[in-house]
Amino acid sequence: MIFKPSVRALLFIALVIFGARIANAQEPLSKDFDEYVAKALKDWQVPGVAIAVVKNDAVVFAKGYGVRKLGDTAPVNEKTLFAIGSASKAFTAASIAMLVDEGKLKWDDPAAKYLSGFELYDPYATRELTVRDLLCHRSGLERGDLLWYGSALNRDEILRRVRYLKPSWSFRSLFGYQNIMFLAAGQILPSVSGKDWDTFVKARIFKPLGMTSTNTSIKDLAGLDNVATPHAKIDEKVEIIPWRNIDNIAPAGAINSNAVDMAQWVRLQLGEGKYKDDRLISSGSVKEMHTPQTIIRAEGIWEKLFPESHFLTYGMGWFLTDYRGRKIVQHGGNIDGMSALVGMAPEEKLGVVILTNMNGTSLPTALMNKIIDLYMHAPEKDWSAEMLKSIRALEAQGEAAEKKIEQARIKGTHPSLSLDKYSGSYKDEMYGEARIASENGKLVLHFGAAFIGDLEHWHYDTFRATWRDRSLGKGLVTFTLNAEGKIEGMKVQNLADFKRGPDSADTAAGIKLSEPELRIYAGKYEAKGAPIEISIEMMGGQLKAIVPGQPVYTLTPLSRTRFRIEGAPAGFFANFELDGKSVKAMIIEQGQGITFRLEPKQ
Repeated sequence: MIFKPSVRALLFIALVIFGARIANAQEPLSKDFDEYVAKALKDWQVPGVAIAVVKNDAVVFAKGYGVRKLGDTAPVNEKTLFAIGSASKAFTAASIAMLVDEGKLKWDDPAAKYLSGFELYDPYATRELTVRDLLCHRSGLERGDLLWYGSALNRDEILRRVRYLKPSWSFRSLFGYQNIMFLAAGQILPSVSGKDWDTFVKARIFKPLGMTSTNTSIKDLAGLDNVATPHAKIDEKVEIIPWRNIDNIAPAGAINSNAVDMAQWVRLQLGEGKYKDDRLISSGSVKEMHTPQTIIRAEGIWEKLFPESHFLTYGMGWFLTDYRGRKIVQHGGNIDGMSALVGMAPEEKLGVVILTNMNGTSLPTALMNKIIDLYMHAPEKDWSAEMLKSIRALEAQGEAAEKKIEQARIKGTHPSLSLDKYSGSYKDEMYGEARIASENGKLVLHFGAAFIGDLEHWHYDTFRATWRDRSLGKGLVTFTLNAEGKIEGMKVQNLADFKRGPDSADTAAGIKLSEPELRIYAGKYEAKGAPIEISIEMMGGQLKAIVPGQPVYTLTPLSRTRFRIEGAPAGFFANFELDGKSVKAMIIEQGQGITFRLEPKQ
């Protein structure tokens, strides 16, 4: 998980019926392959995996192993749905390629030409950043994933705020994995084609490839039976964790698919943009996406994941490397509780899809190498054992680093101030507001819906946050004081630096509205492109806001259309836009001019 300060954070940086095109799809790849996969699942503590293999434009193998959910007997099969995470990026690159083929844009056009109001921290980068740059991780920007992860911000608002995201290094100087730039690429689609990313990908890729089970949001999984459950290792035990809605960053990683659907995507790639008798993408554009654009230094975690490689680069939506003298085109995907991999050896006309229901595991890479070896008749090598050994060594290093942090803790110290002095509002121009609240005599950090952490004093003015979402791990929170001995800010490890903000609680007295006047606001509201739904309900003569996983909030009317949200942090208000007697929208204010819009759910 990218926000947990451990080796698992590094590992983060780290799919129909086919008729005549399926060939012996359930025959084993070798006499002991099934046994090999079963042992690997046990060794890596992965509940289930689905595998598909494409060879010479035919799906020659498609099979599931293990279970969809720990504690349940329902097996994984070739049609079990998983999240493919960042393997979605190649779909965004392919969508852009289709528009390039149609002459509607060029790879090296300025990105700002198609993104109204798009602005980066560096004016030079704003002017020079191209469509190609969006797709190959060379923007120079730090990741900024907290803009979307567990956030209620929609796609447009995330892109608006990227102007505050500072560079980590110079523009185009180094490879730096960047999800938000792929969101920007996805937002070019409605600007140029008139269709949003989800609609475009479904119509132009999923439909012609017959990927009938594939979708772009976890909302589409509701009511489906053959769906894998996410898992993560928490405190050294594999546990079930919830699906997380990431609709607001969808072009970078929100596709859900199964092994047989994804095999059709692989056939398109190996067919150089042609599927059966239909050409969806020009061969030139496929070649461009499969051509190195950004060099990656093969060191650290990359060296462990690609031990046989002499080079590592990034094309557009694809990692490019070598393996046993062959070019490999591949991309992994990791999002809460799921790890996936799509890999191809084009010269061998060979492609592999591997989907798992385990967080941050490198098992897919080990299985891909094993399968490629079988088809290339290479010397036998136990990739599962080899890679597990390397990963465990890295994990040991991470544990040693965490022990050093423990050893550096200075015992016998106390906070500089009484705990109530730490409570209040803290602001960041990009991420917005975080709040420290006193609950049952202890401090609790609130940042959005995902990051709620119980604070334990560590030493001096540093506290350790244990996130209530245990898959996020723990982190240190350090408060800074000014010369007057007052708190001026806090630094949250692996999150952001916040400045202390004025507490702007609106204490204006509420007004009285009749029950019929209040009832017009009752109903369900949703934010377009953002993973949030709020239900406004009448209860005991008052309006209540119901947000899944949160306390029930009371709306106190300050005017006919403006309500204070009681129980939420200070500065939270709900404003309703009316069209006659009908509600057009609900606007939630969060302070410092931060707002998001929800519309009545149809």
